[in-house]
Amino acid sequence: MTLGRRGAAGWHAKVRWALAGAAFALAPPAPAGADLLEEARQVVARASAPGSAWAGPTTGPSAQPGKRITVLAEDLRNGGVLGVAQGIREAARVIGWDVRVVDAGGTASGRKRALEDVLATKPDGLVVCGSDAGDIEPSLQASARPMQVVGWHAGPVPGPIAGTSVAMNVTTDPIAVARTTALAAVDQSGGRAGVVVFTDSRFGIATAKANAMADVVRRCGGCTLLDVLDVPISDSAARMPDVVRRLMANHGARWTHALAINDIYFDYAVPVFIAMGVAHRAVELLSAGDGSAPAFMRIRAGSYQTGTVAEPLNMQGWQIVDELNRLFAGQPVSGFVAPVHLVTPQNIGTEGGARRVYDPDNGYRDVYRRIWEPR
Repeated sequence: MTLGRRGAAGWHAKVRWALAGAAFALAPPAPAGADLLEEARQVVARASAPGSAWAGPTTGPSAQPGKRITVLAEDLRNGGVLGVAQGIREAARVIGWDVRVVDAGGTASGRKRALEDVLATKPDGLVVCGSDAGDIEPSLQASARPMQVVGWHAGPVPGPIAGTSVAMNVTTDPIAVARTTALAAVDQSGGRAGVVVFTDSRFGIATAKANAMADVVRRCGGCTLLDVLDVPISDSAARMPDVVRRLMANHGARWTHALAINDIYFDYAVPVFIAMGVAHRAVELLSAGDGSAPAFMRIRAGSYQTGTVAEPLNMQGWQIVDELNRLFAGQPVSGFVAPVHLVTPQNIGTEGGARRVYDPDNGYRDVYRRIWEPR
């Protein structure tokens, strides 16, 4: 059933009144243990602190000339995929490489078409950007063209992906990202969060994040895990409005926090909250990736979203180019894993926040330029 703006607001008010009446008869849930609340406070403080120093590589091979790189982008509508692709282009201009970006559009058929395009052009290097490495490995194995392969969010952990051609999967630690996101909800709620988790089971990294977030909520004695919902990112525009209305009907005021594996879910949830007259702090939104421009805007405006664990997308684009350069030079990858960074209303003006991105002030561009200098 679809409700008009006035009907939805009235329905929402009735739900809140009903739940408020029930509170007289039911004791409130016990809060999280003091140890978990203290852990949440410390993790959030550490992840949201500005000004992390450069912790990546400082030495490596000089630029390998004349390379052609193709980026297989799972879906350029995804802010994370788009941001990394832009970072790769920026770094490639510095190192002197040619870059093509092929958009799979977030579908299996689009991925198949894009991969056929990639293999037909025979690049020296391939970046698997947001697609699951296991899904495309059979096509890579069938290709007679040798190429170096680096991934971004191509699997559930950073580093090489076993059983695939991906020599380095560039990502922050997804479990640390997910735990930080869930602990932020625990901290915000004082250990009384009612949580819904959104994920996309097509991707191993998304499943790992969702499981880690759910585990933290289960550890919190006063919190309630209301739902874990599998909504494909590529279908989020079509599905999220009905999903949000159903969740509000089922859970009402018990739903206090939404955790998602990507900010894009909230792009389509927030308009529904507004239409239903849901107060801005009634449901607080926290994302375990990737720090999109709309997410920064919502956090800055105090509009439902209160945090995103933002990937340093542009910096990761530079790292991908550096990892490929090491492979072209016959050297091992750096294996660098960026620290977790939680964007909040308190720190959103720092480290690129004014431009609606997380871009660390750690001098990474200058570091990579020095590494690639001719010697």
